[in-house]
Amino acid sequence: MSDDNIKNQSMTNHDGYEHEDLSPIGVFYFMAGLAVVTVIIYFIVFGMYRFLDTYAKPNQAAVSPMATPPADTRVVTHEDTQDFPQPRLEENERTQLSQVIADQDRKLATYNWVDKDKDIVQIPIDRAMDLIVERGLPVLPQGSTAQAVPANKQKSKMPPTTPATDGN
Repeated sequence: MSDDNIKNQSMTNHDGYEHEDLSPIGVFYFMAGLAVVTVIIYFIVFGMYRFLDTYAKPNQAAVSPMATPPADTRVVTHEDTQDFPQPRLEENERTQLSQVIADQDRKLATYNWVDKDKDIVQIPIDRAMDLIVERGLPVLPQGSTAQAVPANKQKSKMPPTTPATDGN
């Protein structure tokens, strides 16, 4: 019978929602309390660090009178880096790397003598690819190995390219 009473009571009460849900005011109180606790913890940690800084200065070990430390060793200037032994650390990684890449690109895109005595020149990559397409790759005679053909005979198949004969 008690089950019938519970069923009848729940059937007659048609408020449209359950009254035992969490109220929004409780969530707001929790968030406000969390913010207050965060601010309190911030000030506690700030006070601890301030106390430790003031405690560390007078209790620091005495420095030898023979040593004269620099005022601030955390700041490194360009002149300071030149005093370091080789290899030196990078001062500014992005600018130094971009400068190295620009130098390499410039070298790969220009004509230059590698060895004037042997008539060996450096040509741009685009021109070298055009020459390979035009002339083809050097091939070894059939049945021979790479050791049997001297390097200078392989080069003799392709005439040396100089800036004057290139046309570019």
